[in-house]
Order: sequence, then structure tokens, then C-alpha cells
Amino acid sequence: MLELAAGPAEHAREFARRGVAATALDLNPRMCAYASREAAREGVAVDVVEGDMTRLDLGRRFDLAVTMLDSTSHLMTLDALVAHLRGVAAHLSPGGLYIVEMSHPRDRLTDDPSVSAGWTVERDGVHAGVRWGEPGDRLDPVTQVSADHVTVTITADGGTRVIRDVVPYRFWTATELDAAIRLAGGLDAVAQYGDFGVGEGAVPLTDPGAWRMITVLRPAAAAPGQGVGAQPGIG
Repeated sequence: MLELAAGPAEHAREFARRGVAATALDLNPRMCAYASREAAREGVAVDVVEGDMTRLDLGRRFDLAVTMLDSTSHLMTLDALVAHLRGVAAHLSPGGLYIVEMSHPRDRLTDDPSVSAGWTVERDGVHAGVRWGEPGDRLDPVTQVSADHVTVTITADGGTRVIRDVVPYRFWTATELDAAIRLAGGLDAVAQYGDFGVGEGAVPLTDPGAWRMITVLRPAAAAPGQGVGAQPGIG
């Protein structure tokens, strides 16, 4: 499997723990180094690759690719999103799947967001509180890019440190994603969900209880001859 825009590669590491050959790709070299260290610390094998998700050239195919936690919001333009989708299509095995987790459109198009903007993490005596976005952050109506204010508060050894930054965030609507898939070619959307439930617990994207936009894609019927010319298989 391949995790794109992987950051710390938490999903790839979980797949590796379950015995699946896993690759994680991220643009940031420091994040790649961290992901490699964490995989080594946990004793799991993850192939961590520094690379651009719009210029994929890994030389092999995967049965599964995932982009989680709305990481497609780092793709600022339609050209970038289309290039990304084309790259993924070229790296999927015949019958493979690409799963994309994006924020629910409700989060940006209404004043009633589906998810909380803050969370906390504790480990080894360190408490970290993260707040992503502030009430004053507004989406540019032309570019659909928001400058999201991010605050991280770290408490450890009796002291507190606060880190603040501004992260550009590109909002993609459901219809824009559909258009990008059509423009890219090579992929078909086979399902779309509003959360991670399965079977009878699955929630449609249009359900009032939906809180994510999760799209499942697979290689289009005309695409098997395309790709990077490598042998199919997980890894």
C-alpha cells in the first residue's frame, strides 16, 4: 500500500504492523526522517520516500493508495489536483483502489462545521494541544484558499511553549473533485461516503450525520495498459 502526503506515516505504519508492505510519501524531509525513526522505533518496515504527490514516479504499482486527513487541501490548483490523480492512476495495480479522505463540504460552506477544530495528545509526560483554524479564518471566494491559523500549545516539565503558524488550505467541493477525476482520466469513482462506517453502518455523503467526504476510486476500464511499467502488487 501507498500513503500519500503521509506526514508521520501513521497509517502506513499501522498497515505494516498488520503485515502489509507499506510505502509512505511526503514532501517534507524532516517529516520523512521522523516517520522513518518512528517506524524503526516500533520495529515495523515502512519504505519512506521524500517526494511530491503531484509528480509521482515510484517505479512500481500498489494495490491500495490512500490520502488521509484532508491532505488534498495542500493541492492549491486544479492543475495540481489533476496531476496528482493522474500520478495515482499510473501507480495502481489493475483492480487497485485509491481512497481519499477530505473534509465534508459543510465545514467550509456553512457556519455549522462537522468536526472540532481542536484536539489534545499526551505521551511520556508531554501534553500537546492543537487548534486548527480560528473563527476569523475566512475562505477566499475566488481562490477557495483559506489562511488557517494553527496554534500548538506544549506543556512539559512545568513549562509551556506556544507555537503559531498560518497554513494555506485549499477547499475542494464534491463537484470539483468529480470534475478533476474526469479531467485526469484513468480513474473511476466507485463509492463515496460521509464517514468511516462499513456495511449497515455506512453513512451517505448527503446524510445529516456525515462528517467527512471519503471517495473510493479504482483504475478506469481503459487504463490497464497505462502506468509506470512495473509489476503489480502490494509494496
